[in-house]
Amino acid sequence: MIRVTDEAAFRPHDLTAHLFDLDGVITPTAEAHMRAWSRMFSEFLAQRGVQEPYTDEDYFAHVDGRPRYDGVRTFLTSRDLELPEGAEEDPGDQPVGEETVRGLGNRKNDLVLALIRDEGVTPYPGSIAYLDALPEQARLAIVSSSRNAEEVLRGAGLLDRFEHIVDGNVAAREGLPGKPAPDTFVHAARLLGVDPADAVVYEDAVSGVAAGAEGSFGAVIGVDRGAGAAELTAAGATLVVKDLEEIA
Repeated sequence: MIRVTDEAAFRPHDLTAHLFDLDGVITPTAEAHMRAWSRMFSEFLAQRGVQEPYTDEDYFAHVDGRPRYDGVRTFLTSRDLELPEGAEEDPGDQPVGEETVRGLGNRKNDLVLALIRDEGVTPYPGSIAYLDALPEQARLAIVSSSRNAEEVLRGAGLLDRFEHIVDGNVAAREGLPGKPAPDTFVHAARLLGVDPADAVVYEDAVSGVAAGAEGSFGAVIGVDRGAGAAELTAAGATLVVKDLEEIA
């Protein structure tokens, strides 16, 4: 792994492939996800009479970067709550007392899709500047826990920028464990035909940074959109920036 101590020491030209998380790295849809998770869990807890509220800290600790249903399970565990797993097709509008893990996950997805449709998707300008600054021969892929990655990229006008999209749909189809396991990033590197040591991971989530570190990638760039520089560094980031434009 390249040992990067500051922005000046990181040279993207030294690496063949670039593996980007989507929400919070390329597009600000992480904010929509945060709002959808907050509304879904806040309503669920209130209906259950749970006094401890859902907070932004819960999002970063239990949900951020994880596959949707994993996020539901991890948060419920943090509150000593258990629900039946349910089925993939469980509706999001399940009656109170009949909720399932997958039903709650689907409710959150319904909410975030509505937000994306209503508000549109505008990528981070700094991320576009960074993509534009990469060498023409750079190999690019998206690695996202979301199952809506293609729709978000299309809405942002960026779908043709990336050779491969490894999202929640691909992970489910290929049986790949989600972040913090490194498997989805390793799969993306394999699709690009490169060794992980020749690829750099870009992540805003602690779980995603941990996945990159576990996968022995050439570098792991943490993008601090709220998770915290110290937390991203502790998870294995070789460099933390506020915005990718800092290293463009």
